[in-house]
Amino acid sequence: MLPTEPLSHIQTQTSSSSTVGQSLTEGQRGRTEDGKMVKLMLLLALCLQLEALAAASGPQKVDGAQDGGGSSRDTISHSQALVQRLEALLVYGNGSDVALRVETPNADEVKVIQVHSLVLSLQSPVFEEMLLSHNSSTLVLRESSDCAAVFDKFIRYLYCGELSLHLAQATPLHKLATKYQVLGLQQGITQYMIKNLAQDSPSGHVAGWYEYALQAGDVILRDRCLQYLAWNLSSVLQSEEWVTVSSHLLMSLLQRSDLVLQSEMELFAGLEAWIIQNEPDSLTAENALRAVRYAMMPPRELFRLQTQSSVLARYQESVRDLLYMSYQFHSASPMHMAKYFDVNCSLFMPRNYLAPLWGSPWIISNPTRDDRSTSFQTQLGPSGHDSTKRVTWNALFSPRWLPLSMRPMYTETGAMQPTRVEGGRPRVIITPATSSADFAGVNFQKTVLVMAQQEGRVVVKHVYNFHQSTEENGDFLAEADLYRRTSEYLIDSSLYLHIVVKPLYQTLITSKN
Repeated sequence: MLPTEPLSHIQTQTSSSSTVGQSLTEGQRGRTEDGKMVKLMLLLALCLQLEALAAASGPQKVDGAQDGGGSSRDTISHSQALVQRLEALLVYGNGSDVALRVETPNADEVKVIQVHSLVLSLQSPVFEEMLLSHNSSTLVLRESSDCAAVFDKFIRYLYCGELSLHLAQATPLHKLATKYQVLGLQQGITQYMIKNLAQDSPSGHVAGWYEYALQAGDVILRDRCLQYLAWNLSSVLQSEEWVTVSSHLLMSLLQRSDLVLQSEMELFAGLEAWIIQNEPDSLTAENALRAVRYAMMPPRELFRLQTQSSVLARYQESVRDLLYMSYQFHSASPMHMAKYFDVNCSLFMPRNYLAPLWGSPWIISNPTRDDRSTSFQTQLGPSGHDSTKRVTWNALFSPRWLPLSMRPMYTETGAMQPTRVEGGRPRVIITPATSSADFAGVNFQKTVLVMAQQEGRVVVKHVYNFHQSTEENGDFLAEADLYRRTSEYLIDSSLYLHIVVKPLYQTLITSKN
Protein backbone atom coordinates (compact mmCIF):
# COMPACT_ATOMS: atom_id res chain seq x y z
CA MET A 1 0.00 0.00 0.00
CA LEU A 2 1.43 3.36 -0.96
CA PRO A 3 1.92 5.79 1.92
CA THR A 4 -0.48 8.68 2.28
CA GLU A 5 2.30 11.21 1.85
CA PRO A 6 1.85 14.47 -0.10
CA LEU A 7 1.43 13.83 -3.80
CA SER A 8 4.88 14.04 -5.39
CA HIS A 9 3.70 15.84 -8.50
CA ILE A 10 1.71 18.59 -6.78
CA GLN A 11 3.26 21.90 -7.69
CA THR A 12 3.05 25.01 -5.56
CA GLN A 13 3.24 28.25 -7.49
CA THR A 14 2.61 31.92 -6.97
CA SER A 15 -0.17 33.54 -8.93
CA SER A 16 2.27 35.89 -10.67
CA SER A 17 4.85 33.25 -11.61
CA SER A 18 3.34 32.02 -14.88
CA THR A 19 0.22 31.88 -16.96
CA VAL A 20 -2.08 28.89 -17.02
CA GLY A 21 -0.66 27.71 -20.31
CA GLN A 22 2.91 27.93 -19.03
CA SER A 23 2.12 25.74 -16.01
CA LEU A 24 2.18 22.62 -18.18
CA THR A 25 5.42 21.16 -19.48
CA GLU A 26 5.82 19.98 -23.05
CA GLY A 27 5.83 16.38 -21.84
CA GLN A 28 2.48 16.89 -20.14
CA ARG A 29 1.02 18.36 -23.32
CA GLY A 30 2.24 15.35 -25.24
CA ARG A 31 0.45 13.02 -22.89
CA THR A 32 -2.90 14.59 -23.73
CA GLU A 33 -2.60 13.31 -27.33
CA ASP A 34 -3.25 9.73 -26.27
CA GLY A 35 -6.05 10.78 -23.86
CA LYS A 36 -8.55 8.42 -25.42
CA MET A 37 -6.32 5.42 -24.81
CA VAL A 38 -5.76 6.47 -21.19
CA LYS A 39 -9.50 6.88 -20.63
CA LEU A 40 -10.21 3.42 -22.00
CA MET A 41 -7.55 1.88 -19.78
CA LEU A 42 -8.85 3.72 -16.73
CA LEU A 43 -12.41 2.73 -17.47
CA LEU A 44 -11.37 -0.92 -17.69
CA ALA A 45 -9.42 -0.63 -14.43
CA LEU A 46 -12.30 0.97 -12.58
CA CYS A 47 -14.75 -1.65 -13.81
CA LEU A 48 -12.39 -4.37 -12.59
CA GLN A 49 -12.11 -2.56 -9.26
CA LEU A 50 -15.86 -2.48 -8.76
CA GLU A 51 -16.12 -6.17 -9.57
CA ALA A 52 -13.24 -7.03 -7.28
CA LEU A 53 -14.58 -5.00 -4.39
CA ALA A 54 -17.88 -6.84 -4.64
CA ALA A 55 -16.07 -10.14 -4.23
CA ALA A 56 -14.55 -11.46 -1.03
CA SER A 57 -10.98 -10.69 -0.07
CA GLY A 58 -9.94 -14.28 -0.82
CA PRO A 59 -11.06 -17.15 -3.04
CA GLN A 60 -14.64 -18.19 -2.37
CA LYS A 61 -16.67 -21.19 -3.37
CA VAL A 62 -19.83 -20.28 -5.24
CA ASP A 63 -22.70 -22.73 -5.35
CA GLY A 64 -23.14 -24.33 -8.76
CA ALA A 65 -26.86 -23.62 -8.82
CA GLN A 66 -26.19 -19.93 -8.35
CA ASP A 67 -23.66 -20.06 -11.16
CA GLY A 68 -26.12 -21.69 -13.51
CA GLY A 69 -23.95 -24.79 -13.90
CA GLY A 70 -23.25 -28.02 -12.17
CA SER A 71 -19.85 -27.11 -10.76
CA SER A 72 -18.58 -24.48 -8.39
CA ARG A 73 -16.19 -21.69 -9.32
CA ASP A 74 -13.57 -19.67 -7.43
CA THR A 75 -13.28 -15.91 -7.35
CA ILE A 76 -9.80 -14.38 -7.31
CA SER A 77 -9.70 -10.87 -5.86
CA HIS A 78 -6.82 -8.43 -6.31
CA SER A 79 -8.83 -5.37 -5.38
CA GLN A 80 -6.17 -4.05 -3.00
CA ALA A 81 -3.51 -4.19 -5.68
CA LEU A 82 -5.80 -2.39 -8.09
CA VAL A 83 -6.39 0.41 -5.57
CA GLN A 84 -2.62 0.72 -5.22
CA ARG A 85 -2.25 1.05 -8.99
CA LEU A 86 -4.92 3.74 -9.11
CA GLU A 87 -3.16 5.60 -6.31
CA ALA A 88 0.11 5.33 -8.24
CA LEU A 89 -1.56 7.00 -11.22
CA LEU A 90 -2.40 9.94 -8.98
CA VAL A 91 0.88 10.10 -7.05
CA TYR A 92 3.12 10.07 -10.14
CA GLY A 93 0.70 11.71 -12.57
CA ASN A 94 1.12 8.96 -15.16
CA GLY A 95 -1.19 9.42 -18.14
CA SER A 96 -2.88 12.50 -16.69
CA ASP A 97 -4.90 14.52 -19.18
CA VAL A 98 -5.89 17.54 -17.08
CA ALA A 99 -4.29 19.74 -14.43
CA LEU A 100 -6.31 21.12 -11.52
CA ARG A 101 -5.12 24.59 -10.57
CA VAL A 102 -6.40 25.26 -7.03
CA GLU A 103 -6.35 28.96 -6.20
CA THR A 104 -7.19 30.66 -2.91
CA PRO A 105 -8.63 34.21 -2.76
CA ASN A 106 -6.25 36.81 -1.32
CA ALA A 107 -3.35 34.34 -1.41
CA ASP A 108 -0.40 34.04 -3.79
CA GLU A 109 0.15 30.29 -3.53
CA VAL A 110 -1.69 27.86 -5.78
CA LYS A 111 -1.68 24.07 -6.08
CA VAL A 112 -1.43 22.26 -9.41
CA ILE A 113 -2.49 18.60 -9.34
CA GLN A 114 -2.22 16.30 -12.37
CA VAL A 115 -5.36 14.15 -12.58
CA HIS A 116 -7.36 11.97 -14.96
CA SER A 117 -10.64 13.38 -16.21
CA LEU A 118 -12.29 9.97 -16.39
CA VAL A 119 -11.75 9.29 -12.67
CA LEU A 120 -13.08 12.70 -11.67
CA SER A 121 -16.08 12.37 -13.99
CA LEU A 122 -17.00 8.94 -12.64
CA GLN A 123 -16.82 10.11 -9.01
CA SER A 124 -18.34 13.59 -9.23
CA PRO A 125 -21.18 14.83 -11.46
CA VAL A 126 -19.95 18.38 -10.87
CA PHE A 127 -16.48 17.55 -12.18
CA GLU A 128 -18.08 15.69 -15.09
CA GLU A 129 -20.05 18.76 -16.15
CA MET A 130 -17.06 21.08 -15.68
CA LEU A 131 -14.77 18.87 -17.76
CA LEU A 132 -17.30 18.41 -20.57
CA SER A 133 -17.66 22.15 -20.98
CA HIS A 134 -13.93 22.85 -20.62
CA ASN A 135 -11.55 22.72 -23.58
CA SER A 136 -8.29 23.63 -21.88
CA SER A 137 -5.92 21.11 -20.33
CA THR A 138 -6.00 23.14 -17.11
CA LEU A 139 -9.06 23.53 -14.89
CA VAL A 140 -8.95 26.47 -12.48
CA LEU A 141 -10.70 25.93 -9.14
CA ARG A 142 -11.14 28.62 -6.49
CA GLU A 143 -11.34 27.29 -2.95
CA SER A 144 -11.17 28.78 0.53
CA SER A 145 -7.88 28.41 2.38
CA ASP A 146 -9.15 25.60 4.62
CA CYS A 147 -10.50 23.64 1.64
CA ALA A 148 -7.33 24.20 -0.39
CA ALA A 149 -5.28 22.79 2.48
CA VAL A 150 -7.09 19.41 2.26
CA PHE A 151 -7.76 19.35 -1.48
CA ASP A 152 -5.12 16.68 -2.10
CA LYS A 153 -6.86 14.43 0.47
CA PHE A 154 -10.16 15.01 -1.32
CA ILE A 155 -8.70 14.08 -4.72
CA ARG A 156 -7.03 11.00 -3.25
CA TYR A 157 -10.42 9.81 -2.01
CA LEU A 158 -11.76 10.00 -5.57
CA TYR A 159 -9.02 7.58 -6.65
CA CYS A 160 -8.76 5.26 -3.65
CA GLY A 161 -12.11 5.52 -1.85
CA GLU A 162 -10.47 6.22 1.52
CA LEU A 163 -8.81 8.99 3.49
CA SER A 164 -7.48 9.74 6.95
CA LEU A 165 -8.47 12.91 8.77
CA HIS A 166 -8.57 14.66 12.12
CA LEU A 167 -11.17 16.93 13.71
CA ALA A 168 -10.02 20.20 12.14
CA GLN A 169 -10.19 18.70 8.63
CA ALA A 170 -13.76 17.40 8.87
CA THR A 171 -15.54 20.65 7.96
CA PRO A 172 -13.44 21.57 4.87
CA LEU A 173 -13.62 18.00 3.56
CA HIS A 174 -17.39 18.01 4.06
CA LYS A 175 -17.54 21.32 2.17
CA LEU A 176 -15.66 19.83 -0.78
CA ALA A 177 -17.76 16.65 -0.79
CA THR A 178 -20.92 18.78 -0.77
CA LYS A 179 -19.70 21.21 -3.44
CA TYR A 180 -18.65 18.47 -5.86
CA GLN A 181 -21.56 16.15 -4.94
CA VAL A 182 -19.46 13.21 -3.77
CA LEU A 183 -22.32 11.69 -1.80
CA GLY A 184 -20.44 8.76 -0.27
CA LEU A 185 -17.74 11.00 1.19
CA GLN A 186 -20.30 13.54 2.37
CA GLN A 187 -22.26 10.90 4.29
CA GLY A 188 -19.07 9.32 5.61
CA ILE A 189 -17.78 12.59 7.07
CA THR A 190 -21.19 13.35 8.58
CA GLN A 191 -21.03 10.01 10.40
CA TYR A 192 -17.43 10.71 11.43
CA MET A 193 -18.49 14.04 12.94
CA ILE A 194 -21.44 12.47 14.78
CA LYS A 195 -19.17 9.73 16.13
CA ASN A 196 -16.58 12.25 17.35
CA LEU A 197 -18.84 14.80 19.06
CA ALA A 198 -17.37 13.75 22.42
CA GLN A 199 -13.77 13.92 21.19
CA ASP A 200 -11.62 16.23 23.26
CA SER A 201 -10.25 19.30 21.48
CA PRO A 202 -8.43 22.38 22.82
CA SER A 203 -11.12 24.95 22.01
CA GLY A 204 -14.10 22.69 21.29
CA HIS A 205 -15.60 21.82 17.92
CA VAL A 206 -19.27 20.86 18.37
CA ALA A 207 -20.58 24.44 18.27
CA GLY A 208 -18.59 25.09 15.10
CA TRP A 209 -19.92 21.92 13.49
CA TYR A 210 -23.46 22.98 14.42
CA GLU A 211 -23.02 26.36 12.73
CA TYR A 212 -21.58 24.71 9.63
CA ALA A 213 -24.40 22.13 9.48
CA LEU A 214 -26.94 24.94 9.81
CA GLN A 215 -25.34 26.78 6.90
CA ALA A 216 -24.89 23.66 4.75
CA GLY A 217 -28.42 22.38 5.37
CA ASP A 218 -27.23 19.09 6.91
CA VAL A 219 -30.24 18.46 9.16
CA ILE A 220 -28.93 15.21 10.64
CA LEU A 221 -25.61 16.73 11.73
CA ARG A 222 -27.31 19.91 12.98
CA ASP A 223 -29.77 18.03 15.18
CA ARG A 224 -27.15 15.65 16.58
CA CYS A 225 -24.82 18.53 17.49
CA LEU A 226 -27.67 20.41 19.19
CA GLN A 227 -28.73 17.27 21.05
CA TYR A 228 -25.19 16.60 22.26
CA LEU A 229 -24.79 20.17 23.52
CA ALA A 230 -28.19 20.06 25.29
CA TRP A 231 -27.65 16.69 26.96
CA ASN A 232 -24.10 17.49 28.08
CA LEU A 233 -24.55 21.18 28.79
CA SER A 234 -23.08 21.04 32.28
CA SER A 235 -19.65 20.11 30.87
CA VAL A 236 -20.05 22.46 27.88
CA LEU A 237 -20.64 25.41 30.23
CA GLN A 238 -17.24 24.76 31.83
CA SER A 239 -15.38 24.61 28.50
CA GLU A 240 -13.72 27.33 26.44
CA GLU A 241 -16.19 26.58 23.65
CA TRP A 242 -19.19 27.97 25.54
CA VAL A 243 -18.44 31.68 25.15
CA THR A 244 -17.89 31.18 21.39
CA VAL A 245 -21.40 29.93 20.60
CA SER A 246 -23.54 32.16 18.40
CA SER A 247 -26.61 33.98 19.67
CA HIS A 248 -28.76 31.71 17.49
CA LEU A 249 -27.33 28.56 19.08
CA LEU A 250 -27.59 30.14 22.53
CA MET A 251 -31.32 30.79 22.14
CA SER A 252 -31.89 27.32 20.66
CA LEU A 253 -30.41 25.82 23.83
CA LEU A 254 -32.10 28.14 26.33
CA GLN A 255 -35.55 27.33 24.96
CA ARG A 256 -35.16 23.56 25.48
CA SER A 257 -36.57 21.67 28.48
CA ASP A 258 -34.28 18.65 28.02
CA LEU A 259 -31.07 20.46 29.02
CA VAL A 260 -28.95 18.34 31.36
CA LEU A 261 -27.12 20.44 33.95
CA GLN A 262 -26.67 20.80 37.69
CA SER A 263 -29.22 23.54 38.26
CA GLU A 264 -30.80 26.65 36.76
CA MET A 265 -28.25 28.72 38.69
CA GLU A 266 -25.47 27.01 36.73
CA LEU A 267 -27.23 27.97 33.50
CA PHE A 268 -27.57 31.60 34.60
CA ALA A 269 -23.87 31.74 35.50
CA GLY A 270 -22.99 30.44 32.03
CA LEU A 271 -25.32 32.94 30.37
CA GLU A 272 -23.84 35.78 32.42
CA ALA A 273 -20.32 34.80 31.28
CA TRP A 274 -21.49 34.66 27.65
CA ILE A 275 -23.07 38.13 27.83
CA ILE A 276 -19.98 39.66 29.45
CA GLN A 277 -17.68 38.06 26.86
CA ASN A 278 -19.73 38.79 23.72
CA GLU A 279 -21.45 42.08 24.67
CA PRO A 280 -24.54 41.42 22.51
CA ASP A 281 -27.12 44.04 21.61
CA SER A 282 -29.80 44.79 24.20
CA LEU A 283 -32.53 42.80 22.45
CA THR A 284 -30.41 39.63 22.29
CA ALA A 285 -29.39 39.93 25.94
CA GLU A 286 -32.96 40.57 27.09
CA ASN A 287 -34.36 37.62 25.12
CA ALA A 288 -31.68 35.33 26.54
CA LEU A 289 -32.29 36.47 30.12
CA ARG A 290 -36.05 35.98 29.71
CA ALA A 291 -35.42 32.35 28.72
CA VAL A 292 -34.00 31.59 32.18
CA ARG A 293 -36.46 29.73 34.43
CA TYR A 294 -36.10 31.81 37.59
CA ALA A 295 -38.91 29.96 39.38
CA MET A 296 -36.64 26.89 39.47
CA MET A 297 -34.18 28.79 41.68
CA PRO A 298 -34.62 28.91 45.48
CA PRO A 299 -35.65 32.38 46.76
CA ARG A 300 -32.28 32.93 48.44
CA GLU A 301 -30.53 32.37 45.08
CA LEU A 302 -32.89 34.79 43.37
CA PHE A 303 -32.10 37.43 45.97
CA ARG A 304 -28.37 36.80 45.60
CA LEU A 305 -28.59 37.30 41.83
CA GLN A 306 -30.52 40.54 42.22
CA THR A 307 -27.93 41.94 44.62
CA GLN A 308 -24.69 40.58 43.08
CA SER A 309 -25.16 40.01 39.34
CA SER A 310 -23.96 42.96 37.25
CA VAL A 311 -25.75 41.59 34.17
CA LEU A 312 -29.08 41.24 35.98
CA ALA A 313 -28.69 44.71 37.46
CA ARG A 314 -28.23 46.10 33.96
CA TYR A 315 -31.24 44.32 32.45
CA GLN A 316 -33.46 43.94 35.53
CA GLU A 317 -36.34 45.91 34.02
CA SER A 318 -36.64 43.40 31.17
CA VAL A 319 -37.08 40.45 33.57
CA ARG A 320 -38.81 42.20 36.49
CA ASP A 321 -42.15 40.49 35.76
CA LEU A 322 -40.51 37.04 35.70
CA LEU A 323 -38.75 37.65 39.01
CA TYR A 324 -42.01 38.87 40.57
CA MET A 325 -43.90 35.75 39.42
CA SER A 326 -41.08 33.54 40.70
CA TYR A 327 -41.28 35.08 44.18
CA GLN A 328 -45.06 34.57 44.12
CA PHE A 329 -44.52 30.95 43.09
CA HIS A 330 -42.32 30.37 46.13
CA SER A 331 -44.54 32.21 48.62
CA ALA A 332 -47.93 30.62 47.84
CA SER A 333 -49.02 27.00 47.77
CA PRO A 334 -48.96 25.48 44.26
CA MET A 335 -52.69 24.70 44.49
CA HIS A 336 -53.46 28.34 45.26
CA MET A 337 -50.99 29.60 42.65
CA ALA A 338 -52.50 27.37 39.97
CA LYS A 339 -55.88 29.08 40.35
CA TYR A 340 -54.53 32.42 39.13
CA PHE A 341 -51.49 31.68 36.95
CA ASP A 342 -50.70 29.32 34.10
CA VAL A 343 -48.20 27.07 35.86
CA ASN A 344 -47.73 25.04 32.66
CA CYS A 345 -45.63 27.77 31.04
CA SER A 346 -41.87 27.29 30.67
CA LEU A 347 -41.08 29.46 33.72
CA PHE A 348 -42.44 26.71 35.99
CA MET A 349 -41.15 23.76 33.91
CA PRO A 350 -38.07 21.99 35.34
CA ARG A 351 -35.20 20.90 33.13
CA ASN A 352 -33.07 17.78 33.74
CA TYR A 353 -31.25 18.92 36.87
CA LEU A 354 -28.52 16.69 38.31
CA ALA A 355 -28.61 18.21 41.81
CA PRO A 356 -29.55 15.71 44.60
CA LEU A 357 -32.92 17.39 45.30
CA TRP A 358 -34.09 16.38 41.82
CA GLY A 359 -32.97 12.75 41.60
CA SER A 360 -30.16 10.29 42.03
CA PRO A 361 -27.42 8.52 40.04
CA TRP A 362 -27.74 4.74 39.77
CA ILE A 363 -24.79 2.52 38.85
CA ILE A 364 -25.86 -1.06 38.06
CA SER A 365 -22.99 -3.55 37.96
CA ASN A 366 -23.39 -6.57 35.65
CA PRO A 367 -26.81 -5.30 34.48
CA THR A 368 -27.75 -8.53 32.66
CA ARG A 369 -27.51 -10.67 35.80
CA ASP A 370 -30.82 -10.12 37.59
CA ASP A 371 -33.35 -7.51 38.76
CA ARG A 372 -32.05 -4.62 40.87
CA SER A 373 -33.78 -2.07 43.06
CA THR A 374 -32.88 1.15 44.82
CA SER A 375 -34.55 3.94 46.79
CA PHE A 376 -33.92 7.67 46.85
CA GLN A 377 -35.57 10.90 47.97
CA THR A 378 -36.44 14.12 46.16
CA GLN A 379 -38.18 17.32 47.11
CA LEU A 380 -41.93 17.33 46.64
CA GLY A 381 -41.62 20.30 44.33
CA PRO A 382 -39.45 23.34 43.50
CA SER A 383 -41.92 25.76 45.09
CA GLY A 384 -40.82 27.24 48.40
CA HIS A 385 -44.03 25.76 49.84
CA ASP A 386 -42.94 22.20 48.86
CA SER A 387 -39.13 22.28 48.78
CA THR A 388 -38.77 21.11 52.40
CA LYS A 389 -41.11 18.15 51.91
CA ARG A 390 -39.58 14.87 50.76
CA VAL A 391 -40.86 12.03 48.60
CA THR A 392 -39.28 8.56 48.77
CA TRP A 393 -39.10 6.71 45.45
CA ASN A 394 -38.57 3.02 44.74
CA ALA A 395 -36.85 2.14 41.46
CA LEU A 396 -36.67 -1.31 39.85
CA PHE A 397 -34.41 -2.29 36.96
CA SER A 398 -35.24 -5.50 35.13
CA PRO A 399 -32.85 -6.63 32.37
CA ARG A 400 -35.24 -9.16 30.83
CA TRP A 401 -38.73 -7.79 31.26
CA LEU A 402 -41.27 -9.25 28.84
CA PRO A 403 -44.07 -7.21 27.27
CA LEU A 404 -47.61 -8.53 27.70
CA SER A 405 -47.65 -10.15 24.26
CA MET A 406 -44.57 -12.24 25.14
CA ARG A 407 -45.40 -13.25 28.71
CA PRO A 408 -45.94 -16.94 29.54
CA MET A 409 -49.45 -18.24 28.95
CA TYR A 410 -51.32 -20.93 30.88
CA THR A 411 -52.59 -23.97 29.01
CA GLU A 412 -56.02 -25.53 29.53
CA THR A 413 -54.52 -27.94 32.06
CA GLY A 414 -53.07 -25.10 34.09
CA ALA A 415 -49.46 -25.66 33.07
CA MET A 416 -47.44 -22.56 32.25
CA GLN A 417 -45.74 -22.38 28.87
CA PRO A 418 -41.96 -21.77 28.84
CA THR A 419 -40.89 -18.15 29.20
CA ARG A 420 -39.04 -16.71 26.22
CA VAL A 421 -36.40 -14.93 28.26
CA GLU A 422 -34.25 -14.19 25.22
CA GLY A 423 -37.02 -11.97 23.88
CA GLY A 424 -37.09 -9.69 26.92
CA ARG A 425 -35.73 -6.17 27.09
CA PRO A 426 -34.59 -3.88 29.93
CA ARG A 427 -37.11 -1.83 31.86
CA VAL A 428 -37.08 0.70 34.72
CA ILE A 429 -40.11 1.24 36.99
CA ILE A 430 -40.26 4.17 39.43
CA THR A 431 -43.05 4.47 42.00
CA PRO A 432 -43.53 6.47 45.22
CA ALA A 433 -43.02 4.51 48.42
CA THR A 434 -46.15 6.10 49.95
CA SER A 435 -49.07 8.19 48.82
CA SER A 436 -49.87 11.62 50.21
CA ALA A 437 -52.52 14.32 49.95
CA ASP A 438 -49.66 16.66 49.03
CA PHE A 439 -49.48 14.93 45.64
CA ALA A 440 -52.77 16.54 44.60
CA GLY A 441 -52.32 18.80 41.60
CA VAL A 442 -48.80 17.50 40.90
CA ASN A 443 -47.81 15.22 38.04
CA PHE A 444 -44.39 13.62 38.50
CA GLN A 445 -42.53 13.12 35.24
CA LYS A 446 -39.62 10.70 35.48
CA THR A 447 -36.55 10.94 33.28
CA VAL A 448 -33.78 8.38 32.98
CA LEU A 449 -30.45 9.58 31.61
CA VAL A 450 -28.36 6.78 30.10
CA MET A 451 -24.62 7.36 30.08
CA ALA A 452 -22.11 5.94 27.62
CA GLN A 453 -18.36 6.08 27.20
CA GLN A 454 -17.27 7.73 23.97
CA GLU A 455 -13.72 8.71 23.09
CA GLY A 456 -12.71 8.17 26.72
CA ARG A 457 -15.41 10.49 28.10
CA VAL A 458 -18.67 9.70 29.89
CA VAL A 459 -21.52 11.45 28.08
CA VAL A 460 -25.31 11.35 28.13
CA LYS A 461 -26.30 9.00 25.32
CA HIS A 462 -30.09 8.82 25.73
CA VAL A 463 -32.84 10.66 27.60
CA TYR A 464 -36.08 8.76 28.31
CA ASN A 465 -39.20 10.44 29.74
CA PHE A 466 -42.10 8.50 31.26
CA HIS A 467 -44.69 8.56 34.05
CA GLN A 468 -44.08 5.25 35.81
CA SER A 469 -42.32 2.76 33.54
CA THR A 470 -39.97 2.95 30.56
CA GLU A 471 -42.42 0.57 28.90
CA GLU A 472 -44.34 3.73 28.02
CA ASN A 473 -41.38 4.90 25.95
CA GLY A 474 -41.11 1.75 23.87
CA ASP A 475 -37.44 1.91 22.86
CA PHE A 476 -35.66 1.99 26.21
CA LEU A 477 -32.09 0.73 25.65
CA ALA A 478 -33.21 -0.81 22.36
CA GLU A 479 -29.77 -0.20 20.82
CA ALA A 480 -27.74 -1.27 23.86
CA ASP A 481 -26.09 -4.69 23.76
CA LEU A 482 -25.54 -5.14 27.48
CA TYR A 483 -24.20 -8.67 26.97
CA ARG A 484 -21.18 -7.40 25.03
CA ARG A 485 -18.38 -6.45 27.43
CA THR A 486 -17.04 -3.82 25.02
CA SER A 487 -20.42 -2.09 24.70
CA GLU A 488 -20.16 1.70 24.99
CA TYR A 489 -23.07 1.52 27.45
CA LEU A 490 -20.96 -0.44 29.94
CA ILE A 491 -18.41 1.51 31.96
CA ASP A 492 -16.25 -0.87 34.00
CA SER A 493 -18.91 -3.56 33.36
CA SER A 494 -21.61 -1.31 34.85
CA LEU A 495 -24.61 0.54 33.44
CA TYR A 496 -24.61 4.20 34.47
CA LEU A 497 -28.05 5.79 34.87
CA HIS A 498 -29.27 9.01 36.45
CA ILE A 499 -32.91 9.34 37.51
CA VAL A 500 -34.55 12.78 37.52
CA VAL A 501 -38.02 13.40 38.98
CA LYS A 502 -39.70 16.56 37.67
CA PRO A 503 -42.86 17.79 39.46
CA LEU A 504 -45.24 19.42 36.98
CA TYR A 505 -48.07 21.48 38.47
CA GLN A 506 -51.52 21.39 36.93
CA THR A 507 -53.28 24.62 36.07
CA LEU A 508 -56.60 25.12 37.89
CA ILE A 509 -57.66 28.36 36.19
CA THR A 510 -61.40 28.26 35.50
CA SER A 511 -62.42 29.41 32.06
CA LYS A 512 -64.73 32.42 31.90
CA ASN A 513 -67.90 32.14 29.86
